[in-house]
Amino acid sequence: MRTLTKELLEQLTPEKAIELLKEGNKRFVSNLKYNRNLLQQVNETSQGQHPFAIVLSCIDSRTSAELIFDQGLGDIFSARIAGNIVNEDILGSMEFACKVAGSKLVVVLGHTNCGAIKGACDDVKLGYLTGLINKIKPAIEDLKYEGEKNSKNAEFVQLVAEKNVHNMIDEVTGRSSIIKEMIKNGEIGIIGGMYDVETGVVDFYDHSLQLN
Repeated sequence: MRTLTKELLEQLTPEKAIELLKEGNKRFVSNLKYNRNLLQQVNETSQGQHPFAIVLSCIDSRTSAELIFDQGLGDIFSARIAGNIVNEDILGSMEFACKVAGSKLVVVLGHTNCGAIKGACDDVKLGYLTGLINKIKPAIEDLKYEGEKNSKNAEFVQLVAEKNVHNMIDEVTGRSSIIKEMIKNGEIGIIGGMYDVETGVVDFYDHSLQLN
C-alpha cells in the first residue's frame, strides 16, 4: 500500500476521500486489512505528511479512526475527545489539517453506546467533565422526544448521539470561517457518521455532506 505523497493528495477530491474511508471500513469489517510495512511508512513520512482527511472522534478505546478505516501512517489526522465535541483547539486542528496540510475532508464521527453521551443524558457533574458534557446538552434540548430521557433508554441515547454529530458539524461550519470558505470553494467537504461498536460498521450521514 502506497504512502500518500503531496502529488497523490492533490489529485484527490472530497468525494474520493469519502470513498477511501468507506472502502477502508469495509476492509476492517471483513478482516481484510491491507498489509502495510509500517516501518517503511515511518521512513517515508519522516520528512513530511500528507493526510487526506481529519477525523474527529471520541476517546473511546474502541473507536481508533486509523483502525476502523484501515489507514496507515500519514493517511489521516485523528482528533479525539470525549463525546466528539468541538472546541477552539479542535477547530484550530481542523484548520491546520485543511488549510495548511491540504486535507480534503472533515469527518465528525460519533459512536453507539457512548459514555459521554450517557453522561449528558444523566446530567453528570464531575470536575472538568461537567463543562465537556455541557457541550453535548444542546443535542438533548433540540430533540423532541416523549420517552424516558436518561442513559437507561438506549433509543434516546442513540438519538442524542446522532443529533450531537450534526450539531458539531454545524459548530465547525458556523465557527470556522476558514473551513466554511474552503467548503464553499469546493476545496474540502465535511460529513458526519456513526460507528457501531457491536459490528464495526461506520454509517455515514450522506445528507450531512457539504461540498459547496
